[in-house]
Amino acid sequence: MQERSYIKNPVLTGFNPDPCIVRVEENYYIVTSTFEWYPGVPVYHSRDLQNWRHLTNILNTDQNFIGNPDSCSIWAPALSHHDGVFYLVYTDVKRSKYPFKDAHNYLITATDILGPWSEPILLNSGSFDPSLFHDEDGRKWFLNVEWDYRIDGRNKSAGVVMQEYCPEDKKLIGPMYKIFNGTNLRKTEAPHIYKQNGYYYLLTAEGGTGKTHAVTVVRSKELTGPYVVDPQNPMLTSAHDEHLPLQKAGHGSLVCTQTGEWFLAHLCSRPVKGKYSILGRETAIQRVKWTEDGWLRLENGGNEAQVEVIAPNLPQHPFPHDQNEYDDFQNESLHITWNTIRKAPDESWCSLKERKGCLRLKGGESLHSLNDQHLVARRQQHFSCEVETDIEFDPETFLQMAGLVLYYNTDNYVYFYLSHDEEKGICLNIMRCEWGAYEHLDLWVPINDSKSCKLKAILHDEEATFFYKSNANDWERIDIPISIAHLSDEGNGFTGNFVGVCVQDLLGTNKHADFHYFSYKENIQREG
Repeated sequence: MQERSYIKNPVLTGFNPDPCIVRVEENYYIVTSTFEWYPGVPVYHSRDLQNWRHLTNILNTDQNFIGNPDSCSIWAPALSHHDGVFYLVYTDVKRSKYPFKDAHNYLITATDILGPWSEPILLNSGSFDPSLFHDEDGRKWFLNVEWDYRIDGRNKSAGVVMQEYCPEDKKLIGPMYKIFNGTNLRKTEAPHIYKQNGYYYLLTAEGGTGKTHAVTVVRSKELTGPYVVDPQNPMLTSAHDEHLPLQKAGHGSLVCTQTGEWFLAHLCSRPVKGKYSILGRETAIQRVKWTEDGWLRLENGGNEAQVEVIAPNLPQHPFPHDQNEYDDFQNESLHITWNTIRKAPDESWCSLKERKGCLRLKGGESLHSLNDQHLVARRQQHFSCEVETDIEFDPETFLQMAGLVLYYNTDNYVYFYLSHDEEKGICLNIMRCEWGAYEHLDLWVPINDSKSCKLKAILHDEEATFFYKSNANDWERIDIPISIAHLSDEGNGFTGNFVGVCVQDLLGTNKHADFHYFSYKENIQREG
């Protein structure tokens, strides 16, 4: 008898929110939100729901995210598959502050998950969190949140609306149906419809994306309703217990294995010390079942997300280890792990060809820019980790900077960088922005005309410690522990912390820096 195996949650660590899962034959795919980070919509692939790999990114042509505010752009992509075609619907948010949502919903298609994908079709605007339901009669239905600016207060989510999509005309047709008004949990979002046992089941996220997040299930015999709320609602939440290891549980989607087992992919968070979601919102998977009276339940009972879940009755399928911990920049294109802000990297500012074996970044705008940041970063995926780089940079003024960055958004970052001081020459310094309050530490540590300088940061829970090494010297420690509690979702946005490198030239002369490598190591314990 084969030994029982388990899914270990979260299955996608670090910033991977709003998961949508789909099965195509023996393959499972999850897509997640990316907001202002480029490329948009990563695709994670599995054969057993235990082992996952980052397979590709769907929005990998230059999208127009320039100028979009923090935590806007790509929200809640929903992937589906029908008759040999993949369908992806997603929202591009241009502004999200109250009272309006300047947001546009698009559809793209492909016959292969690796693409090519079609040109985007604009379906509607003014709302978010779309999904596409393929009914048994062949008709397709587009769902999204109804956002009503007339409602008092900050919660203007007025439920779920639905309209038919015509593939031939490539547009929405017919009347719009209001199918669900939401429950007293409020903030009804992320609708997905599934047909099972003669019912249409509508899954939604409610309670907001913070501590009160939840999955609500309602059902109806008719697609257009009326929908009846599960009498034990919510189906999944962690709102009642702040000590649960998986917090903010909500925003779910369903998949049925080829062996007839059902699972729910959902959003979760693991706050440091119960307070700071530095890794952002992650993706977990729960085993679920249908009860005799036709409701969806966690198989182990209750409504609390579990860290360990019995895996499906499928052969285990581990993937070869993806060597993404150390990048020596020998390739001609960036590794799939890397991300940029609001636009695609191109040779005008980000080159692996100008100097072989180096990542050359030319100086862009400041870390507060919504337009032209020259920053390359990856998700922080572990509470304790070490990041390191080796940089060559010859700044001529304090307006030219390059270095190692811990970045949440334009209002929240920590920057360990090289620049130029009129008296000391090339120096190391630290600046940070905490919930919009900027601080410059004025360290001005000279590096003695070294040709290159190695920079390192050790991150442990909510604290970072910085080190540097020039010439053949030993590592020197900056004896100022830096809090990174502000590099978290609490009160900031939706994206989680990133670690990487960047260059600024506020003179506009495109002064470049060369990075020889970037190392990311997990499970490094605090030094000193």
